[in-house]
Amino acid sequence: MSLFVNSTERYHREEMDSLGWELTVCEMLARPDSPCRRILREPRSFGSALNAFLSKFIAWEGVSTVLEVGGGYGSLMRDLLAERPGLHATMLDISPFLLARQREALKGTGTRFLEGDFFGSGKEFLGGFDLAIFNENLGDFPTVCGITPGALQGKSTGDDTLNAVRGLFARYALERPAAGSFAFNLGALRAVEMLCETGVPRIYMSEHSCQARTPSEYGGLIDVPFAESPERIGLRGHDEYTIRFSHLEAVARAHGYRAHRGPYADFLEFDLTPELNFILAARSCARDEHEAIRQFVEDLFKYEYLVLLKDVP
Repeated sequence: MSLFVNSTERYHREEMDSLGWELTVCEMLARPDSPCRRILREPRSFGSALNAFLSKFIAWEGVSTVLEVGGGYGSLMRDLLAERPGLHATMLDISPFLLARQREALKGTGTRFLEGDFFGSGKEFLGGFDLAIFNENLGDFPTVCGITPGALQGKSTGDDTLNAVRGLFARYALERPAAGSFAFNLGALRAVEMLCETGVPRIYMSEHSCQARTPSEYGGLIDVPFAESPERIGLRGHDEYTIRFSHLEAVARAHGYRAHRGPYADFLEFDLTPELNFILAARSCARDEHEAIRQFVEDLFKYEYLVLLKDVP
């Protein structure tokens, strides 16, 4: 068996000079004049919508410190702080380029900016936060490819990566694909485990999910294929992998966390108007914004969120 570990650490440290080629849902809503905002029931930014959504699960008066790991251009935190100016925010990122962009977006907010690897941050550091946010970045974490069901059996080997994978499957009784080789979100699961062991009481995570499905009412209009195993997404300069959210949820529940999971459409709600139905059904490219809207609506179901809570309202 030959294992391949996908990692973007060197890419982020040395080579990234733009994110224009990787348009996230958060960035699709960053500008007030975005056509994607127009189709929402409440046309607002991602950070504003997330604030309202998290209010269903947490009492904000109990949240003073917030950490965002891999905060992209800083749009989410900028708009969250506009709604919650009393929060003390910290941005932790491995990319100097993105930290510079975050400083621009968050100028004057009193935010702290740290360059570094999340896995080197330590439990004492993480224990100081009331809320941790990982938005649309779990696919950047290392993913192990080429695992076979048989490789999970037997005693410890000299392969540290395989041993780490085996350990997670054993500790959390994770579901295993029935046959064939598969990919495994090693970095994402290690991140959840690390946060849970530290006891961060509120955690929000989101990413492109391999387990997402097309709702029946949108059959024929959007295509969201389900897969048991994380799948490769090829981007400029690096690959990402979709996330098997059931594994993340299993780790969190084993540590005593309550889990709330679903598609972005839960908090970025829209109505299927005649115009939107036309854009989706006809796969219209009549205007540039039609293609952006189509991608946006598909992403509302391709992306999943996970809200994890422990010992808090």
